[in-house]
Amino acid sequence: MKVIVLGSGIIGTASAWFLNKSGHDVTVIDRQPGAAQETSFANGCQISVSHAEPWANPAAPMKILKWLGKEDAPLLYRFRPEWLQWRWAMNFLRECTPARTADNIRQIVAICEYSRQTLQAVRAETGVDYDHLTRGILHFYTDKKDFEESLPAAKLMCELGCQRDSISAEEVVRIEPALASLRDKIVGGDFTASDESGDIYKFTTGLAKKAEEAGVKFQFNTQITRLITEGRGASAKVTGVEIINEAGRHEVLHADIFVMAMGSFSVPILKPLGIDLMIYPGKGYSATYKIINPDLAPSVSLTDDGYKLVVSRLGDRLRVAGTCELNGYTRELNTARCEAITRRTKELFPGACDYDNPTYWTGLRPLTPSNVPYIGKTKFSNLYLNTGHGTLGWTMGCGSGRAIADIICGRQPEVDFAFTGMPRRPAKTGVKGSPVQA
Repeated sequence: MKVIVLGSGIIGTASAWFLNKSGHDVTVIDRQPGAAQETSFANGCQISVSHAEPWANPAAPMKILKWLGKEDAPLLYRFRPEWLQWRWAMNFLRECTPARTADNIRQIVAICEYSRQTLQAVRAETGVDYDHLTRGILHFYTDKKDFEESLPAAKLMCELGCQRDSISAEEVVRIEPALASLRDKIVGGDFTASDESGDIYKFTTGLAKKAEEAGVKFQFNTQITRLITEGRGASAKVTGVEIINEAGRHEVLHADIFVMAMGSFSVPILKPLGIDLMIYPGKGYSATYKIINPDLAPSVSLTDDGYKLVVSRLGDRLRVAGTCELNGYTRELNTARCEAITRRTKELFPGACDYDNPTYWTGLRPLTPSNVPYIGKTKFSNLYLNTGHGTLGWTMGCGSGRAIADIICGRQPEVDFAFTGMPRRPAKTGVKGSPVQA
């Protein structure tokens, strides 16, 4: 069949890769001049199964109240006259109960573990180089209460098959000596040896190149304006996608199957079709620094719990990312938030990097209130969803692409996950999970 994938980030590119491998004629459309130019461009670069807890959890409401009005807070919520933002916030609060949090964790861990295994297989098959490290992820805490509250989540992760070991401050510094200067402030941590890190941009562009060599067509510099549909009820389908091509002309492209993988921008394209996705853009920040003293820079990927920052070493660069700003679709850099990242990184690793010349970036992460993405079918017989992966697009990317290709081909994905618009069936591989509304 002829398939059009809308979006060329990690999700769209992985979808195209697996659809091509299944024998389909695939075209990818994106408004940017190349793959991975938006949310998949410069994130924190962690493949983090062990810390896949949803933002919506019992402790979240009080933390958010504490952060209100602080420009450099880990989560900055700017109240806007947008019904979607308020609906999203109300749904977020609903997901903060212990029962719903536990269900969401099971869902997220299942798709993340499946995706990590899939990434490893793709890496072995393609040989794509993306500065990946397989040294695990070390999460450290500087607040005793936060550390104590993390212990039940670590236990649950272990029960779900993800070995996340709670460790002492001494063990934290032993695993990552670059944190030695912070030893007196660290109260504990946890470590998952099976987690990874790597440059999402280099991987996605490398996979796109491999896909193109295999026959996938990429149509860049192309604005997607709307989807055209016909029929009602069970016979409703998408007949084409209206675009503004590279020459500035309107055009309609036709296909048998359409896959929505436009992240936060899925919402305005699908809403006219009566598909109301609960996705809100969360503006994430990152800073990339040139490493000038490798011995002082970390070699294990880190998560700084108190500041909600992740740190990954990418060759001779250090990527530090995190924080979230709920403020519509703007991608303007907030100077206070950028400076907060650099200030904290200098505290952690003094003398390790060139902190005078950072490269700052923002991307709009497509957040669902539960952090569980939409992967599966819609009410239109030939329109599929692969969107809403939030802060875990890199972690979930390859597995989501493989799963949507299986669904389109009529196969049951080998993961226990509540795919959108589909009845729940046990996974073949035994990867654990639990039903949840996406």
